[in-house]
Amino acid sequence: MNIITIKKIAELAGVSMGTVDRIIHNRGQVAQENVDKVNAIIEKYGYKRNILASNLALNKKFRFAVFLPQYEKLEYWKSQIIGIEKAVLEFSKFGVVLDYFFYDFNEVSFKKTVQKVLEFDCDALLFAPIFHEESIHFLQEYEKRNIPVVMIDSNIDSESKHAYVGQDAFQSGYLAGRLSSFAVKNKRHILICKITREIESTSVYLQRIDGFYSFFKDHEELTNFKFSEITIKDSGFDQLTLDMFSGINSIFVPNSRAYIVAGFLEKNNIKGVRIIGYDLLKENIEYLNKGIIDFLINQRPEDQGYMGITYLYKKLVLQEETEKTHYIPLEIILKENYSPAKN
Repeated sequence: MNIITIKKIAELAGVSMGTVDRIIHNRGQVAQENVDKVNAIIEKYGYKRNILASNLALNKKFRFAVFLPQYEKLEYWKSQIIGIEKAVLEFSKFGVVLDYFFYDFNEVSFKKTVQKVLEFDCDALLFAPIFHEESIHFLQEYEKRNIPVVMIDSNIDSESKHAYVGQDAFQSGYLAGRLSSFAVKNKRHILICKITREIESTSVYLQRIDGFYSFFKDHEELTNFKFSEITIKDSGFDQLTLDMFSGINSIFVPNSRAYIVAGFLEKNNIKGVRIIGYDLLKENIEYLNKGIIDFLINQRPEDQGYMGITYLYKKLVLQEETEKTHYIPLEIILKENYSPAKN
């Protein structure tokens, strides 16, 4: 327990409080004899500077850059912002200030925003690395800053020195495979429905699909499953056709757009198809409650935003050692266990 004070250390060492302060903060010339005495007392009794009090006394500001996709029309990213704002509301009294940098869902906008972020002077960065290769290049350049970085939503490199808050994408896909196999004995045809934007050749998307297939590779006894894939553009409800779903028993949508498939099945009165997707979007919840979507794997985006800022606060403001990787638990939502958030 760090109960010893600078005043007490000074008394025990027979030096002034100013001398102790200079030794602790490694500034100014101090006789080596006094340095040794003070350090011996600190080692024996323990001492930890009250960092928060020091920061408040100095009116110190910590500027965090937040680099994310545009969120106005996207419920998932809006939830990330809600979590981020919740955290900064708690930490603003300790000098935390946010500056936002948003990019549209295309590479041109992303690259333009990268330049703005690289030119901006800040103390830490929260980043959603949606475009895989471009994000790797950006982070390699950004490493020259030598400041804390935390990624949310997508972990583009598990060996990276940067922190990550979000799901284990491979494991979430593996879980989706397991959910597809439950209570199935007869022949089943699974459709992997890729409803994509330009950005979703991203690693998190591909890792989920890889994890999905890996479940069945690891369970060779499940010989009664076969697989097909289709790809449609995000806005293209009219790209779906009845032929795509002929003979299909289960559908895996590896992102938050399961509601598009569910809406098509409802419109065409196609029943008895198991649908597995991601995220508690309002549209997804609507079809979950109707029994058309069977399982949603919740990524808890609000928690990701909150925990991302909290990581930077602990790392930079409190100067605490913090776990580099924090995986959000894989939460399976069914109609029977869905409980809407209470404001």
